[in-house]
Amino acid sequence: MWVLVSIISAVLIIFMLKYVFGSYGPNPFEKDCREPLKKRVYDKKEKNKVLKQGFLASRVPENLEAIVIGSGVGGLGLAVLLAKVGKKVLVLEQHSKAGGCCHTFSEKGFEFDVGIHYIGDLLEHKPFRCMLDQMTNGQLQWEPLENPFDHVLLGPPENRRRYPIYSGKTRFPEELKKCFPGEEKAIDEYLRLAKKTKNGVWLMAMLKLLPVFLTKFLICTGLVERLSFFFKMAPRSLTDVVNELTQNQDLRAVFSYIVGTYGKTPKEASFAMHSLLVTHYLDGAWYPKGGSSEIAYHMIPIVEKAGGAVLVRAPVNRILFNDAKEAYGVSVLKGQEEVHIRAPMIVSDAGIFNTYEKLLPAELQALPAIQEQLSMVKHGDGGLSIFMGLNGTKEELGLKADNYWIFAENNLDKLLEDYNSKAREQAAQKIPLLFVACPSAKDPTWEERSPGKSTLSLVSFAKYEWFEDWKDDKVTNRGPDYKELKQMFIDSALEVVMDVFPKITRDKIEYIDAGTPVTNTHYIAAPKGEIYGVDHDIGRFRPELNATIRPQTPLKNLYLTGQDMFLCGFAGALAGALTCGSVILNRNLHLDAIALAKRAKHFNKQKKE
Repeated sequence: MWVLVSIISAVLIIFMLKYVFGSYGPNPFEKDCREPLKKRVYDKKEKNKVLKQGFLASRVPENLEAIVIGSGVGGLGLAVLLAKVGKKVLVLEQHSKAGGCCHTFSEKGFEFDVGIHYIGDLLEHKPFRCMLDQMTNGQLQWEPLENPFDHVLLGPPENRRRYPIYSGKTRFPEELKKCFPGEEKAIDEYLRLAKKTKNGVWLMAMLKLLPVFLTKFLICTGLVERLSFFFKMAPRSLTDVVNELTQNQDLRAVFSYIVGTYGKTPKEASFAMHSLLVTHYLDGAWYPKGGSSEIAYHMIPIVEKAGGAVLVRAPVNRILFNDAKEAYGVSVLKGQEEVHIRAPMIVSDAGIFNTYEKLLPAELQALPAIQEQLSMVKHGDGGLSIFMGLNGTKEELGLKADNYWIFAENNLDKLLEDYNSKAREQAAQKIPLLFVACPSAKDPTWEERSPGKSTLSLVSFAKYEWFEDWKDDKVTNRGPDYKELKQMFIDSALEVVMDVFPKITRDKIEYIDAGTPVTNTHYIAAPKGEIYGVDHDIGRFRPELNATIRPQTPLKNLYLTGQDMFLCGFAGALAGALTCGSVILNRNLHLDAIALAKRAKHFNKQKKE
């Protein structure tokens, strides 16, 4: 008996070592591709030559090796990884500008970021930073935010408490302890649990790379929880963990505030997911110099250099399959006509619902393996964004390079549950959660580009059903009822902003408008207006789901990348690209990124010596 167990264990270990450390394909991080900084381009017409190359059949390169559907960072990032090893890739984007949630738009002389507010884990020697440097040839620059980088505000205006959140592995807990004397033990334990949980996330990637039989064995035997504290904590809600640490309701809210990033109540959120967000910002927060459009602007030339292209206004209406159920191309709508484009590999960054429910023929969509994956996920929460253009500098308006998380009370579960249970007009009268950031204050190039002006980005969540009546209307003319409802949300948010930032008055506002869930559906093709893809509740972190939804789909030659394949947000989408690239290139790119960081750290050390 024990001999058999030993043999099985040895075989499993050999398999795991092979798939964890075995790398047989080309390495996109093998060479240091960073180049001397080029002169920054501010002219929008020049930038649009890169970001807004419209689809024409004549612009499609010949002999493509892959087609990527969607130019969000999960799709564009994968295209760059493939291009770095010489593959010719075509990226197709349905919107008029590349970048997905990294794109910007301009109104009345103001430039607004759509989805990038701040990014963590960007110290120069960290794998994430080193990887991004290589994926932009060293041209994408980052500006650190203020410290404290976040402020948590709790309660109504007459009794609002403010808690600053500092970065720094020692300063983060030290400053919290100043705000909550007597809670030192709870704060230390919270940080210990977050770090330990985050350190186990490696197994999430491995569940998507290991053979299915091996992942099933790890899950069925319970080894997943033994190997990774991340999966041990995954079934535990944020509320359960935090409530065990302290009775202080304000501290519970401060521990939980960043759950607002992806729109869940603390009791719906997995502590495993929360640990990733908390630790992501421990070393600080950064913002891309020049705005978030710089990300796609510096990635696209790498794709083009390898013979590929990134084309916009290219809505893919279906993926093409042969009789053997193998993907061999896509169909792009050009006016009323279909243009068929062939490639031996199709990768979708369009999200699992769009990919399976809209782009597959009915007979393939009905396959049990496809339906199994769809049954494991549900739509995320709809995003609500409000964009403000202000007359005045950051100094005149009292704005800094930081963020504000404003909650109407400290019981976040009750607060968000009550909001979601209301009718739309009632919900619009009082937004319970509001994220406020000043992109113009974060960007050191802003004053040169837009002197005397400032912008604010406000983000919250709103149910898709509240706006669904207008989903089929023209995006620029959804009717007076829609505008009235939208204005109610704007007025509710504006009341909060003017109370927290007293130097912002109505006469300073030159532009204000809101993007609702149906706006998101139009511009980023989010099926239910979600900005973070499929829902990130506790169920999202079941080992079974993470082992089943992987880069390879049940259909040959069709792959998934981006948020839905891994995790939400900029870092999560890029992790999806790394994981998908690992499968396609037959090597562990996560380990390659770590090795890249070690080489960079060693090189920097030698330079200093």
